[in-house]
Amino acid sequence: MISSHVPDVSRREFVRAGLAALAATATVGCGGVTQPAAQQGPGSARLSARPGTPTGSPTLGESPLGLGAPRDGWLYVPSTYDTQTPTPLLVLLHGATGAADNWLNYQARGEASGVIILAIDSRDRTWDIIQTRFSHDIAFMDSALGQTFGLCNIDPTRLALGGFSDGASYALSVGLSNGDLFSHVVAFSPGFVITPTRAGLPRVYISHGDADTILPVNLSRDDIVPDLRADGYDVTFDNFDGPHTVPPEVADRAFEWLLGMGA
Repeated sequence: MISSHVPDVSRREFVRAGLAALAATATVGCGGVTQPAAQQGPGSARLSARPGTPTGSPTLGESPLGLGAPRDGWLYVPSTYDTQTPTPLLVLLHGATGAADNWLNYQARGEASGVIILAIDSRDRTWDIIQTRFSHDIAFMDSALGQTFGLCNIDPTRLALGGFSDGASYALSVGLSNGDLFSHVVAFSPGFVITPTRAGLPRVYISHGDADTILPVNLSRDDIVPDLRADGYDVTFDNFDGPHTVPPEVADRAFEWLLGMGA
């Protein structure tokens, strides 16, 4: 099981931009929780890449990004991809200590649903804002998106950013900061939201297990979800019976939601 970091911030600060100094704690292995050292500040979560007319052609199936080593990522383009048809894109972010390959089994869902999947590695063991501030991971994501937009005809009305655990917290934070780019945000078991600035009003899907001992369900159920709804976001909350994971049926419902077929 992938561990996650939980910043110790107050209720409203989970959703807004609370970045009070946080005490450092020791790192715990998989299945545990770590907290970051004192935050330096939010930095900028803004992305500049935008979908447009592709200038190249993608390789069908999986291909490496080739943008960083040893941590990089991959792009999966389904066999049904048509250069003339705008296609949904789902960007996926792993949990702490994880990698893009944690999402390899989602390629079958992309193939079945006709969704292009972009999975990227964080530059360090987890995403930048959890350790210091928005910085190098934002730059890498911007490069990966720019490359993808240059190869693929992307549907801007079905452009989603998703993640699990630390990746879910990062997806919410970056997605709400770039709601003029991402139409949808998918967060599987998040712990917090940090948004230095907000733009747009993307639809949000959040799942969380009742038996989660890594990031308790109340973080989503009692803090993130009601606060986002109070701020005008359309939030679908999938509260399932289970631990800190993404059950197959939850992943399937998230894909259906992204394609507009679910509730």
